[in-house]
Amino acid sequence: MSWSRYVALGDSFTEGMDDPYADGVFRGWADLVAGRLNELSGGDFGYANLAIRGRLYDAIVGEQLEPALAMKPDLVSFAAGANDVLRRRCDPPALMARFDATVARLRATGADVLLFRFADVMSRLPGNNLVAPRIRYLNQAVGDVAAKNGARLVDLWNDHEYANPALWSIDRLHLSAAGHRRTAAHVLAALDVPADPTWWDLPPWPERRSWLVTKGDDLAWAGRYLAPWIKRRLTGRSSGDSVTAKRPTMGPI
Repeated sequence: MSWSRYVALGDSFTEGMDDPYADGVFRGWADLVAGRLNELSGGDFGYANLAIRGRLYDAIVGEQLEPALAMKPDLVSFAAGANDVLRRRCDPPALMARFDATVARLRATGADVLLFRFADVMSRLPGNNLVAPRIRYLNQAVGDVAAKNGARLVDLWNDHEYANPALWSIDRLHLSAAGHRRTAAHVLAALDVPADPTWWDLPPWPERRSWLVTKGDDLAWAGRYLAPWIKRRLTGRSSGDSVTAKRPTMGPI
């Protein structure tokens, strides 16, 4: 099957953090997938990416769903909810009920829909004991929603190669360039489309460091990334407050 109009919905995962082009705009797995599908279409292909970092589920749906439907895509990727489960007041069953309704609406248009089981990022981050059960619930529920609605499931959770820190950026939360390439390969596999074989390549694991150096790195990371994240939570701000979608309209690659 071929597609000619692809819209990507979501947050920083779909926006492409942290895989920058030379001009600082983020590329990421969705751009890579769109480029590959464009090659197979012979150039008659349109792509829009409405994702914005930091967005919670309701904001993604409220800001991105209607514009996406108006573009009449035949392929939609929908990755949402990961930012919600980081919040203490998140209600996973209620969240996934809304998720199911959104996917049903997308599928009712006849478009193919891509859904994601997220890779395990929390095992290396503070708060894992609190957040991990929510992520497991989210990933299980996404699989159920995909089966119920006939969506295509991209299962990153069961790819244990994502335990390699080299697939993650310096902030430990977003994918590196290598991580985005591997994710793009997974997406294309879910579409039964061959990826560039090098996208599956794994960078070497970082060299093991001493306990003292590791703890020093952890402290530096906490000051640079964790503390600002906590401050934004306390002040009700988001990393995407001043950010707009990088490809807000359907256009050629």
